[in-house]
Amino acid sequence: MSDDKKKLEEVLTHSLEVEEDLMRTYLITADNIHEDLELKNRLENFAEGNAKRTDQLINELKELKGE
Repeated sequence: MSDDKKKLEEVLTHSLEVEEDLMRTYLITADNIHEDLELKNRLENFAEGNAKRTDQLINELKELKGE
């Protein structure tokens, strides 16, 4: 694997980890909110956006690796 591909893989892998951490944080926080349903809903929507980006990053990594 070329140096450029290796660097790209590292960036995508790091981004995937960040998205997964954010998704977990949003979901855990939303689960603990009981008084503000609007905020709970927004946090769940944020997590859903992270899930979509996570899927996209996984697909990019697979494509980069030729899977």
